Amino acid sequence: MSETPNGAILQRDKETFAIVPRTPAGLLTPELLEKIAEVSREFDIPTIKITSGQRIALVGVRKEDVEAIWERLGTGVGRAVEMCVHYVQACPGTSVCRLGVRDSLRMGLEVEEMFQGVDMPAKLKFGVSGCPLCCGESYVRDIGLIGTKKGWTVTFGGNAGNRVRQGDVIIEETSREQALAIVQRLVEYYRENGRKRERTARLVQRVGIKAVRQGVLAATE
Repeated sequence: MSETPNGAILQRDKETFAIVPRTPAGLLTPELLEKIAEVSREFDIPTIKITSGQRIALVGVRKEDVEAIWERLGTGVGRAVEMCVHYVQACPGTSVCRLGVRDSLRMGLEVEEMFQGVDMPAKLKFGVSGCPLCCGESYVRDIGLIGTKKGWTVTFGGNAGNRVRQGDVIIEETSREQALAIVQRLVEYYRENGRKRERTARLVQRVGIKAVRQGVLAATE
């Protein structure tokens, strides 16, 4: 098959594709839902699937329809296989959850805005949780943020899948501003030291978490 369309994932049949519209922090609007329903009917998309990363995948898209669907959706091209931030997963936090102690949705949206479109050594996933119950799965994401009563905890090097690794704590009970500064430096460290297609979990296993902490915390003091 010829070149893969922008933002599309070739499916098992080797003929159709899946696309994943951007839904920052898993948030949707009635307008976007209506557009998804409209294009699914118009372009006869057979499968609409909610993903583990709080996104909606449109599966079974014909190659010639991909560009038109992106244009109709108006979300910007969602990246699902490229070496960049794939998603920021966030729980409801203080917006609605009675257990939330930090605004995880606001934090998740800020993080997504910071790194949207930035090239990475490999795919990068964030998890943002508004309380220590960690419903944003922060400990098994490349970079995690966990809200506590005293501030934010930041983790690095988590991974799910078939090579599970719990992320290491970089800093605990810090302010929102400092947490974002640490996240910024973690991304910079990863971009400077990660090898091509090396996830953060494998980077930590290669260089050691002590080296990561030293490199990141020294740069933010």
